[in-house]
Order: sequence, then structure tokens, then C-alpha cells
Amino acid sequence: MEAAAASLSEIDWKDPKRYLWIAGLIVPTIPLIAWATVELTGFGIFYWFGPMLVFGVIPFLDAVIGKDDANPPDDVIKMLENDRYYRICTYLFIPLQYGSLIFACALWASGDLSILENIGLALSVAMVSGIAINTAHELGHKRKSLERWLSKVALAQSFYGHFFIEHNRGHHVRVATPEDPASSRFGETFWEFLPRTAVGSLTSSLHLERERLDRLGRSFFSLQNDVLNAWAMSVALLVGLIAVFGLEIAPYLLIQGLVGASLLELVNYLEHYGLMRQRRPDGRYERCRPEHSWNSNNVATNVFLYHLQRHSDHHANPLRRYQALRHFTGLPELPSGYATMMALAMVPSAWRRVMDHRVLEHYRGDITLVNIQPRKRDRILAAYGAPAQPVTPTPGSPRLTADPATGSDADAYRCPGCEYTYTVEAGAPREGFPPGTPWSEIPLAWCCPDCGVREKPDFAPLSRAVSLAV
Repeated sequence: MEAAAASLSEIDWKDPKRYLWIAGLIVPTIPLIAWATVELTGFGIFYWFGPMLVFGVIPFLDAVIGKDDANPPDDVIKMLENDRYYRICTYLFIPLQYGSLIFACALWASGDLSILENIGLALSVAMVSGIAINTAHELGHKRKSLERWLSKVALAQSFYGHFFIEHNRGHHVRVATPEDPASSRFGETFWEFLPRTAVGSLTSSLHLERERLDRLGRSFFSLQNDVLNAWAMSVALLVGLIAVFGLEIAPYLLIQGLVGASLLELVNYLEHYGLMRQRRPDGRYERCRPEHSWNSNNVATNVFLYHLQRHSDHHANPLRRYQALRHFTGLPELPSGYATMMALAMVPSAWRRVMDHRVLEHYRGDITLVNIQPRKRDRILAAYGAPAQPVTPTPGSPRLTADPATGSDADAYRCPGCEYTYTVEAGAPREGFPPGTPWSEIPLAWCCPDCGVREKPDFAPLSRAVSLAV
């Protein structure tokens, strides 16, 4: 009976946003639309179409269209994730992205545009490279090697290839803690956050990759270094474009890369502002839960950003594909879509007026539970009636000092979040653990290589019979 009901649900349920996802492909064509509009109207101001769309048109559409908090039924999630149509929507973004970049380079090299028009076009291209990082984000979380490779390709234009490492293996492990460079703090402006997250994410990605290569016995300057080979793509792209179109395009390539990367960090600033995972008695942080992210269900921004605004479900289930991400009720929610909130974040006084009281309301007025900017901590605690508290620095993310699984004779251990399974027989060669590496030799600090959410102590031992079937 249950199977029949499930089959009926799969047949009857239709994704109401199914064909709206194609609208996301408007983004990589922004430079083409800008040029066509200028040609039709004769007004060079339309080379600035990218910023107009992101900070003007999309917020307007968010306000007019409103929100959609509908979720797909649980019994269609698997069917929805296996539908290749949704995957093709993200794959198509990349050739359009690079086609528009080459077209923009040709316009810069032509000498037909004024300096202001060139800058406007560079900012329009930056909207593409910034949102392409979101496409890379969607692809980089998947198990398929093709999708992970395409993620690096999408990142090459913004020169932000280290995001591929830091986001999956750094941010998802430390999210909503003081140790995470990509989680903004209460009282921290975006302009303070930007240099901290840019430097912190870069150094973290290099540290994480060095650790992995050390386990493999490889040099940091190995071809297997995922940070360096991602940067190599950017260098090859930059050199190739300059060789074809001339050195005069270099300033505009730099502008689009810097602004595109800043657009990503602007989104990072929104997603976890002030939210904090609390410490458990064993010294570790509590597991990341849906309430550790800010969400929004505004339809327009969600369509252009592949449901990135359903960020709580993404952190709880990083491997889940965008079309299947769910809305949770009763969680921290932004008053508008990301596009509107990005503009607000660039004006610190307006941002704090809108967001600070929402952080406090989420924690029922207890400011001591909030992730506070350390430099402003005493002042903020005093302002909200809490006594000043000593800050005890902690080196990195806390870990258990004893392994609860030590002594287990299981041959396999499974992540309870994404069901990645470590088998002693196969090991995890890419992570630096060759076949035959016993579980006791896996470091306590190691996290699931697929979801990044669960740490080694969370893994569950499997019986020998189960492990042989894996």
C-alpha cells in the first residue's frame, strides 16, 4: 500500500519551478544582453546592465513575485535528484559563461567603448563570474568527478579556485563558529569581514591541502595539489585571453575577477551573520543544524542562484541537489532575498538596523549565545545588558582527545549524514589513507570527505557482513 502511494505521489507531483530554472541561464548571457541593448537603444549606460539586474531588477522581482516555501514530498526526492534535466541547467551555465567572457574581451579590445562603458562591461562580467562561483558551489559538492572538475572550470574566471577546497573541507566543518573565516560575526561590517574572509579562506585552503598531501607523501608543489591546479586554470585563462586580445584587456579582467569574488563573499556575509554553534561538554561544537543559517524563500533570487537561499538544508545535506532542497519553518529568515540583502550589507548602519534585532530575537535576547566580533565584544555585551566575559582562545576547531571507536574490530565505518563509507580494505587513497589503513590510524580531526559535516567520532562501525556488501 505504501509503495503504491509513493508511486502515485511520484506520478502526480510536478515541480512548479521546473522550467523556471532555465531563467538562471540569463546570468551568463549578461554581457551579450548588455551589448544588444546598447545596440538597440544607442545608450552606453546599458553596458552596466549586470549591476542593474542584480541590485535592481532581481530585488524588484523578489518583492513582486514574493515567496515560495513549498517542499517536494519526501518520496519524490530521489526521483527529483536523478532527473538529468536539472543537471543540464547547471552544465549549460559554463559554456555560456565563457562565451560571454570571450565576447566581452573582444569588445574591450575593439577600442569602440569609452572608459566608463568598459568599466560598466567589466562589472557586468563580474556579475557573471560572481554568480558562476555559486554554480561551482553546486557542482563542487557532488561525488561525480566530472562535476567537481566543472566546478574548478567555473571558478577559473574569478581566480578563486581555492574556494573548491576551503568551502567543502573548511567552511562546512567550522560553519557558525568563531574559527570560520566565512561566517560573519555580530557587529562586524561587511567591509571588515571582506579582508578577514579573503585572507582566512586562502590560508585555510592552503593548510588543508598541505595536510592532505603530507598524508599522501606528496610535495605541496605536486600536480595533485587541488589549490595549485585550480589556480593554474586561472593563469592559463588569463594568459590565453591576453595573448589573443592584447594587454589592454588586463585591467578589465582584474576588475571582473575582484568584484566577482567580492560578490561571493557578500553572499557569505549574509548566510550566517551572528549565528553560533554552542560548545558541548566534550569540548566539540554542537553539530551544524538548520538554525545555524539564514534563509530566504524569495522566488526570483532562488531561481537565479539555484536555491542557494535554502541554505539550512544545504548545510544539513551538502550532497543534496539544488532542486530538492527544502524549506524549514521556524528558522532564522532574512526579510528579503539575497539580492536585496547584498545591497543592504554594503551600508553597515542599514544592515545592523535591519539584522541585529533579528539575531537577538532568534536567541531570545541572550547576547551571550551570539557569535560576536571579538574587538567589539565588551561594548556589545554591555549594550545588551550582559556582563563582560573573558574570551578563551581556542586553537582551531576543538576535537575529542579520545577516540570512542578505538578497539572496534569493524571493517567499515559509515557517515550517518551522507552515508559515505570508509572501508579498511579500500582505505581513502585520495585523502592519504592507502588500502588497509586501520580505522585507529585515521586522525580524530578527519571529517567525512563527501559532506564535511560529520567528524570521525560520529562515524558508526558496520558489521563485517554489511561492510562486504558496501
